Amino acid sequence: MTAAQTNSALAEHIKAFHEHFDSVILPMWMGRGFNDALGLPFESLDAATGEPLPAERYRAMACARQLYVYAGAPGAAAGAHADRLFASLCRVFRDEEHGGWRYSVDAEGRPLDPTQDLYTHAFIVFACAAYFRRSRNAQARKLLLATAETIESRFRMADGRYHAVLSQDWSEALRGPAQNPMMHLTEAYLAAAQVAEPALFATRLRGLAQVMSQVFLSAPTQCIAELPQGEPGNRIEPGHQFEWLSLVRESAEVFDGLDLTESLPRGVHWARGHGVDAGGVLAALDEHGAVLDDTRRIWAQTEYLRVLAVLGDLPALNQALAGFRARFLHPGGWHECLDRDGAVARADMPSTSPYHLATCLAALPAVV
Repeated sequence: MTAAQTNSALAEHIKAFHEHFDSVILPMWMGRGFNDALGLPFESLDAATGEPLPAERYRAMACARQLYVYAGAPGAAAGAHADRLFASLCRVFRDEEHGGWRYSVDAEGRPLDPTQDLYTHAFIVFACAAYFRRSRNAQARKLLLATAETIESRFRMADGRYHAVLSQDWSEALRGPAQNPMMHLTEAYLAAAQVAEPALFATRLRGLAQVMSQVFLSAPTQCIAELPQGEPGNRIEPGHQFEWLSLVRESAEVFDGLDLTESLPRGVHWARGHGVDAGGVLAALDEHGAVLDDTRRIWAQTEYLRVLAVLGDLPALNQALAGFRARFLHPGGWHECLDRDGAVARADMPSTSPYHLATCLAALPAVV
């Protein structure tokens, strides 16, 4: 295929992906996917019918991810939906007594899991930044800054790592440092720096990057592991290598000169060689490249597409996007997980996944 043919085919794939997102995904979560009584998105929809699955809980993180999606979507209806999501996020999940944000509420909107979760707090910052860019609502910027200060004063440890989970009253660490919440904190601080205190957030981001290199980097693979080096049960998720490189490359000036900028391309090269096959991106490997989990999760596929766009590897992007559309998208939405043989391994569509589709799409238009 010539370069011109590749670009033409890729443009068609990107156009079709955008149309699917705009005509199927966005209306879905403003309609059947939204609980009008509570003002919250349902946690999950049936992939075959699009109907809400029985609600057991509603998470702050899921609401924040949906807020990010609609804050970035075009049109007055999306803007109004973002307004409602932001109001619900503040009303339902803010822990006024202890500070911070509760993890979840039950099916009736009553507090369920009150723990203080770094992953959740990071997405509050991330969503508030997106919502402030859209609405210029001063409360969103205020909450962004307040939540970031809570993260630094409560979750951050003396050595620069961050606790993953703390008790509601902040007195007890319930889960130690982990890669994923710290990666999303990086994402959140990058978004925050676009609307408030860029120098302050740049300093925090460089500290985060140094900790990732010192604590989480797998020397044999140059990948960022899920847990600190030396902890039992550690693993490497190819999708997270792609996600990290996209974040760092999109804000290269913030991370200039740090070790992470040198190791990430090597880690991505290893992850592409060991963690991607004709069926897509695998879920998890060990440091020797042995497969620990061969599930194909949609988020990992979108991060692969995103990093290919960031790297400018258009032939690989064209091939991967064609496969993604064929395997993961369907007229009623998407398949969340496939097994190694391409069969559906999870029959629901969680409200958190449109965020991954949106961040992927945001990287694609510039490549054609």
